Amino acid sequence: MASRKKLLPAVVLLLALAGILFFPQSEKPPEAVVVVQPSLAPTLSPARMPETFPIPDGDLKDSVIAAGDYLIRQQLPNGELSYQVDFMTGERAYSPSHVRLMAGTGALFTVCRVSADLEYCRAGDLALEHYLEALVTDPERFRGTCLFAEGICPLGGAALTVDAIYKRWQSTANFLLGDRNLLNTATELGYFILSMRKTEGGFYHAFDPHFNGMADPDFYVTHASSQSLLALTELYDMTGNEFWLEQAREVNKYLISQPVTEDHWHAYALNKLAQLDSLNGADIAYAGQIAQTIITGEVRSLNPKNTSISTATKVEGLAALAQAFYLSDADYQWLDAEMRAFITFVRARQLPVNDCSWTIKNEILTEFSGGIFSSCEEPTIRIDGLQNWINGVTAYLEYQGLIGVK
Repeated sequence: MASRKKLLPAVVLLLALAGILFFPQSEKPPEAVVVVQPSLAPTLSPARMPETFPIPDGDLKDSVIAAGDYLIRQQLPNGELSYQVDFMTGERAYSPSHVRLMAGTGALFTVCRVSADLEYCRAGDLALEHYLEALVTDPERFRGTCLFAEGICPLGGAALTVDAIYKRWQSTANFLLGDRNLLNTATELGYFILSMRKTEGGFYHAFDPHFNGMADPDFYVTHASSQSLLALTELYDMTGNEFWLEQAREVNKYLISQPVTEDHWHAYALNKLAQLDSLNGADIAYAGQIAQTIITGEVRSLNPKNTSISTATKVEGLAALAQAFYLSDADYQWLDAEMRAFITFVRARQLPVNDCSWTIKNEILTEFSGGIFSSCEEPTIRIDGLQNWINGVTAYLEYQGLIGVK
């Protein structure tokens, strides 16, 4: 496919983690209306190797690694990641979002890939094993496997667990974690995602796995649908099974018929489609509208009172779309200045740097250096801000490597 020709496969890092030459892969999924039965004997097929873009050295790469150092420094021995902390007072949030923590786990594997340092993969494995304890499988009540979080099975929880597994595969070329085959886990999560499809094309965003539980038609989470689209593209990349690409195409066709928002997850999914297959004219037009929507909010987003978390998502969205446009032979350079502006804004809030004229004690910096704080009015470091920054800057560095910027 045309976009594949532009893909520059990097030498896969950390092959020592692969451990085996072949991984069990699930059979082609049944149609969505059929109850999924677990395979008794998964078919062995040659291991697929991830294809990644080169990451240029420099200050931004160092910034990604510093954020990873913060995550490891704050991690508990059982794998739990720090959800939110006020670095001025030390006060922590004890009612975390496990969906966001799973996304933060995926970010650790991104740092592992960027740094080529096994320490971040080990920390990611520790976190992943911890959060995978929340997986629920009950074939008598629902299809596949879901992530139980905050009293429900949120759609985004399944999608971001697939994403974390995908990021680990990108870093290690390996699906084994202890006795668990993560490709099988990801596939079962994919079945759950498909079971949440609505007849008109969208998704239910939550399912109650308890006795007589059902999908909640009133529960809504921004970006859960686009996170699920991304997960379907990642399943296609990990398995090579065209079924997942077909499902992703159907979901994307619905999503591009919806009103445009600053949806960085949809940007990631469009980029993945451009890498693995191709974008059609409607896809490219919609991607351009997402980019323009992100840029239109620039003045508001760069206001010092606003948060680095939301601004980091803009880096993610634009960097992913810049890659997609380049791979699709569309104009992409018009996004360069906008990406640099948003990156500059967030970098000014990565400790030890601050744009608030604060004098911060060395012992505080020793503990919290590398963290991204929200704003001068809210000196909190939250897991999703770090995850947005790590993934966004990595996407930007991949873009630079892709187009050959030194």
